[in-house]
Amino acid sequence: MAGLKKRSLLLSGHATSIALEPEFWAVLDAMAAERGSSLAQLVISIDRGREGRPLASACRVAALKHAQG
Repeated sequence: MAGLKKRSLLLSGHATSIALEPEFWAVLDAMAAERGSSLAQLVISIDRGREGRPLASACRVAALKHAQG
C-alpha cells in the first residue's frame, strides 16, 4: 500500500477506513470544504450513489469528476 493514506471515518454510525492516494484526499477535502460539510458527510453522499462500486473507487471517481468539472 505504498503511497496510500488510510483515514478512518464514522459513516452512518459505522466505523470504516478508506485508503486513497494523498492527491485524492486533497480533492475530497476541498470538495467537503466547498460544500461546507465534513469529509464524513461527503463520503456518506458518495457512498449512497456508488451503485455497487467499491467505496474507495467511488471516492476516486467523485474526486476525478470534481477536478474535471
